[in-house]
Amino acid sequence: METKVEALQDNQVKLTVTVDAKEVDDRIKKTYKDFAYKYNFPGFRRGKAPRPVIDNALGAEAVPATVTDALLNETYPVAVDEALLYPVSQPKFEDDSSLVEAGKPFTFTAVVSVKPEFELSSYDPVEIELPAEGASDDEVAEQIDQLREHYYSFEDDAASAKIEEGGYADLKMEATGADGETLETLTTDSRLYGLGVGLFPEVFDKELLGLKKGQKKSFDIDITKDSSMMTSSLADKTDKIHFDIEVLAVKKKILPEVTDQWAKDTLGFEDVADLKARIAESIAKQKADVLPGMKENACLNVLAERLEGDVPESMVEANEADLLKSFFQQLQSQGMSFDVYLMQQGITADQFKEDVKKQSSDIAKQDLALDAWARHQKMEVTDEEMSDEFVKSGVEDPEALEAEWRANGQMHMLRQGILRTRAVNEIMETAKVTELTGAKDEKKDEKKPAKKASAKKAAAKKDEADGAEAEEKKAPAKKKAPAKKAAEKKADAEEAKE
Repeated sequence: METKVEALQDNQVKLTVTVDAKEVDDRIKKTYKDFAYKYNFPGFRRGKAPRPVIDNALGAEAVPATVTDALLNETYPVAVDEALLYPVSQPKFEDDSSLVEAGKPFTFTAVVSVKPEFELSSYDPVEIELPAEGASDDEVAEQIDQLREHYYSFEDDAASAKIEEGGYADLKMEATGADGETLETLTTDSRLYGLGVGLFPEVFDKELLGLKKGQKKSFDIDITKDSSMMTSSLADKTDKIHFDIEVLAVKKKILPEVTDQWAKDTLGFEDVADLKARIAESIAKQKADVLPGMKENACLNVLAERLEGDVPESMVEANEADLLKSFFQQLQSQGMSFDVYLMQQGITADQFKEDVKKQSSDIAKQDLALDAWARHQKMEVTDEEMSDEFVKSGVEDPEALEAEWRANGQMHMLRQGILRTRAVNEIMETAKVTELTGAKDEKKDEKKPAKKASAKKAAAKKDEADGAEAEEKKAPAKKKAPAKKAAEKKADAEEAKE
């Protein structure tokens, strides 16, 4: 097989492949034999029908068309590998009506969009900010404050105190529907209510502002325009709700004092010093687990900003397809519906699509930036190094798997994966890191998730080598888990204690 590559405009190349006459004749001969065994031709034993009989029964173009299709499908990916091309779209075959002919070489051409070779605005070491290792006093203090928020209590405020935004009150409530019928689910002699928590519509909270102990107020709200957790279930019964409210008391939130007694009796630690030590250990462990990934993400984000060029839409679309496939596989494995996921994340379907689109674009930029870095540093991968990847994958027969990858034209993706891994490792090793101290500073470093997990791993990992598709795997398009709620902090304390 002979391969020629001609560069065209707009990151396109023209690939010309010529298969010699002997290969064509061998394939024609084999296909006739296969057809003779596959089909039943009257008057001939299976496998013995001559070519004229087969041509007469199936059509003169049946065998040439079959051989042509096989050659295109089998030799195109191998030619791509040999030419070190990285297609980002499906090929467009020129003159696809031509068929193989016995005794003649077969030539086909394909125009394909390939990965562009962009440069970076700078190849200097990247500068990033990361949380400092270990646990700072501010971080420990913040964790303790969050624990206190979980163990709060309420006391009556002064009689002159008014209900404020974010405040609390003990309310007597009578609720009736548009027909005057009492709504039992909302009517109560005493309800401790916090403004802004979303149990009732915002207009309900606004009606309470400024009220003091002993004051009463009546008002109506339209739940067709402003529903909430408590009113949404009543939408099929009424469109308006009338409230008669009496403020039994304005409440103030009291957080526990951090004492040895509180640490021991409430949380089960020996004293405050023990509590702080265990929390510090827990924070340090969590950081040790996540800092390498955070460093990689930060490096890639900075590197992507240096990319000079517009990412091909076909690359973005391919990444988007991979992310969505992985995401919905995860949802299915967790037994969760898409609607439930959106509800948990507090986003709409359109916002989800927007986020996946951005993630896909970010991944493409990072990939091309890594390619530019590897090319600039003149990184290369030998055949021996690629063969080693199959050995390291742990499969039973690495040589057979490598032969399969070569036959399928997948080796260029393995080479690309190895180069990107080397590039990201070098970038991380040479990065100039500024350590952030204190919980407030570290929050500045939080970034919106938009990445594949620990990207750029060589394609011959065991899970991929065992028959996975020949593509680099992208991470789930899922959003980062939201920050833990105050009510979950007790679990963190228990974990620290253990």
